[in-house]
Amino acid sequence: MADSEQRAIQLMAEAEKKLTSSKGFFSSLLGGGGSKVDEAMALYLQAANKFKMAKKWSAAGHAFVEAATLYQKNDSKLDACTNFVEAANCYKKTDPNESVNCLMKAIEIYTDMGKFTMAAKHHQAIAEIYETEIADMPKAIQHFEQAADYFRGEENNSSANKCQLKVAMFAAQMENYKKAISIYEQVGASALESSLLKYSAKEYFFRASLCHLCYDTTDAKIALARYEEMYPAFQDSRECKFIKSLQNHLEESNVDGFTESVKDYDSISRLDQWYTTILLRIKKTIAADDLC
Repeated sequence: MADSEQRAIQLMAEAEKKLTSSKGFFSSLLGGGGSKVDEAMALYLQAANKFKMAKKWSAAGHAFVEAATLYQKNDSKLDACTNFVEAANCYKKTDPNESVNCLMKAIEIYTDMGKFTMAAKHHQAIAEIYETEIADMPKAIQHFEQAADYFRGEENNSSANKCQLKVAMFAAQMENYKKAISIYEQVGASALESSLLKYSAKEYFFRASLCHLCYDTTDAKIALARYEEMYPAFQDSRECKFIKSLQNHLEESNVDGFTESVKDYDSISRLDQWYTTILLRIKKTIAADDLC
C-alpha cells in the first residue's frame, strides 16, 4: 500500500510538470499544449486510483478534482462530472462537506446541460450525506426537496415521492406537522391512483393521522374520516383501529390505556424509531392537558 501511495505522489508531480510545461510560449506556438493537458489528466487519474489502492481517500479525492477541473476547462463536461462524482465518493469517507462540494460542482454542470435526472440523483446523494454523515436535517430536507422537484419535472414520480417521504419524515421529527401531513396526504392520494401502489396509501394515512394527533385531536378525527372515505379499505386496517383507540384514550386522558394500546400494536407490528418518537409526543399531550 505504501508503494501505491509513493507512486501516486510521483504521478501527481509528473502531472504538475506536464501542466507547467504546457504553458510555455514555444509549446503553445507549436501546438503542443493540448496534448500535455491530456497527458496531465491521464496522470491525475492514475494517481487517483493509486491513492484509492492505498486507501488515501482525501488524496484520491484531490486527484480526481484536479482531473475534473481540467476536463471542465477542456469543455469535456461529462468527463468532468464523472470525476467530480468520483472525488465525492472518495471524500465521503473522510470529509463529507468536501464530498458535498464536489457533487454540487457536478450538479451545476448537469443542470447547464439539461440533465435534470442526473442532477436530481446527486441532490438526493447530498441529502443522504447531510442525513447520515453530517446530521443537518434542514439541509437534508432542502436537497431532498430539490431532488423531488427535478425528478417530478422529468416525470419520475416514483423517485420524487421517495424523496418527498423523506422530507415528511424529517418535518415531523422537527415538529413541522402540517408540512409532514401535506406530503403524506399528497403521496397517499397519488398511491390510490395506482392498483399496484394502492396498498401503500394505508401507511401514509397512518403517518398523517399520527402527525394530526400531535397537535389537534379534532383535526385528527376529521382527517381520519376523510382518509376512510378516500380509501374504504383503510377503515378495517389495524392502523386505523389503532388511531381510533389512541383518540379515545386522548379524549379520556387515559395514559395507561394509551400505553397499553401502543404495546398491543407493537407486539404485532414493530414500531420503528420514528413512530416511537411521534407516539411519545402524543402521549405527552395527555400529561400537558392534565396540568391545564
